Amino acid sequence: MIETRLGDFEEVVLLITGILNNDAYALKITEEFERQTGRQVSIGAVHSTLDRLETKGFVKSELGESTAMRGGKRKRIFTITALGKRVLKDSMDFRMSLWKQYPLLAGKLNFSY
Repeated sequence: MIETRLGDFEEVVLLITGILNNDAYALKITEEFERQTGRQVSIGAVHSTLDRLETKGFVKSELGESTAMRGGKRKRIFTITALGKRVLKDSMDFRMSLWKQYPLLAGKLNFSY
């Protein structure tokens, strides 16, 4: 059976894939991860995570056009599937539920999404 939950790193990679939209390929996702988090990550870790997300059905990929700048190599572009969007929403709802229960913040947070 395929795992349908997200790990923390998977969740961030999936969110960044959505943020980058039609420009979501491994190198760009790696760069955006580092920009957003201030932490370094290897492109290999991003590649293996994207492969896992694709196996789970959360993203799909297709090869983009080849460019002279890349020596004729094509980029593998990733997009979030409907299942991936649903899993992200479930993850967000779960985290929001926990934040709303946190005693120091309970009743003080105004989350609308």
